[in-house]
Amino acid sequence: MAFILMAAPLEDVSDAAFRSICHKFGADLTFTEMTHVTSLARNNKSAWRRLQFPDSTPCQIQLLPAREDELEKFLTEFSPFDGFSGINFNLGCPSPNVTHAGLGCAMVKRVNKVEKMISIVRKYGYPVSIKMRLGLNKYEKERKAYLNLIKGTSPDFFVVHARHGKQTYGEPADFSVFEECAKIGKKIIANGDIKTKAQIDLLSKLGISGAMIGRAAVKDPGIFNRLRGMGAPPPSKLRELYIQTSRNFGISENYAKNVLKRIGKNSEQMDKNLLI
Repeated sequence: MAFILMAAPLEDVSDAAFRSICHKFGADLTFTEMTHVTSLARNNKSAWRRLQFPDSTPCQIQLLPAREDELEKFLTEFSPFDGFSGINFNLGCPSPNVTHAGLGCAMVKRVNKVEKMISIVRKYGYPVSIKMRLGLNKYEKERKAYLNLIKGTSPDFFVVHARHGKQTYGEPADFSVFEECAKIGKKIIANGDIKTKAQIDLLSKLGISGAMIGRAAVKDPGIFNRLRGMGAPPPSKLRELYIQTSRNFGISENYAKNVLKRIGKNSEQMDKNLLI
């Protein structure tokens, strides 16, 4: 089976135009920005605006899950769009505002609750995936909370960001965890500091099914094709394409300006702003 490349969900970046460009240049699957299920269940207009899809780019909706009844309410009101590829649960967000509520990477240890939410999505016939860190902190990583979650839940695939919730992007992702994740026998997508063909080859040899690319894709949305040895325009041309696509899709000018500040920029400039 071919190695899959995915464009990560990025706060204030992963609009429809950015996703479309990533897909055009090699991303097999894209994801929306994280959206709070609570906001969707309460019919928050700005939350629902994140779920606008003007083309058929393959895309999963990334949700920050909380209560099962809120998830159920959202799903009863949601209508699939052209390109809709499923629901993704964010169990990786390290923001203190999120983790203090027991959400994001604080939910990695809540295996039973996560499986209940997966079952709710499956009831509606939709694919479902999980994006996760290795746990809330070093202690949870050492206790193998991430392996317990992989063993105890049944999404279609897991995206494993190889850091725990207290680690910054200044600390390298721990690639040593991927082999033990793959040995469980479920579909694992690697995430964290992935930007070279050599890394892709290593992950493939370990039994990993694919890679999700975040910061490197903001720097160069053509990275997906480049990792496959295929051509893509330089980032400067991709910026021009984003401007054109964002106008065609009706992306707000302020949002588009914010994205353009980041496309083609050095990764270190983005670390404090992107929660992936």
